[in-house]
Amino acid sequence: MKDVQKKLKAISTTLSSLVKQMEKMAEAIEKEGGKAAPAKKAKAAKKAKAPAKKAKAAKKAKAPAKKAKAVAKKSKAAPKKKAAKKKAAKKKAPAIAKPKAPVNAGGPTMLDSILGMISRSRSGITVERLKKRAGLEARQVSNALYKLTQKGKIETLSRGLYVKKKK
Repeated sequence: MKDVQKKLKAISTTLSSLVKQMEKMAEAIEKEGGKAAPAKKAKAAKKAKAPAKKAKAAKKAKAPAKKAKAVAKKSKAAPKKKAAKKKAAKKKAPAIAKPKAPVNAGGPTMLDSILGMISRSRSGITVERLKKRAGLEARQVSNALYKLTQKGKIETLSRGLYVKKKK
């Protein structure tokens, strides 16, 4: 029990010194023109230095935890302000608009539309005609044709000519 009390006392003294350092930093920030939190933590640090009994030992354990949270909040608050400034600076840079892929809201997919074009053609359809009708690039059409052949929905009559597979 004495070891625990010694450890708690050591923790409380370290925390009280940290609180003092934070207060000095807050004062320095105030002098520079920034706003700082009120210095109410000094009273809490003095309470932590009181002699510890069994009942007070539990209170001491809670007090340093509260101080640690307060110190952590103060230390976290400063980087957020800097991060907000950096984000504001980045937002000022002109954004380059990138073309977005069309989003299907329950409509036919690209594979469905290409399969529909192929199935409507009597003697087959070429890759060039699919590109023109679908308004897609060669890579997109090629990938769609590959997927449809793997699924077994279309077949190749000759190079570049596709028809719907007969069941």
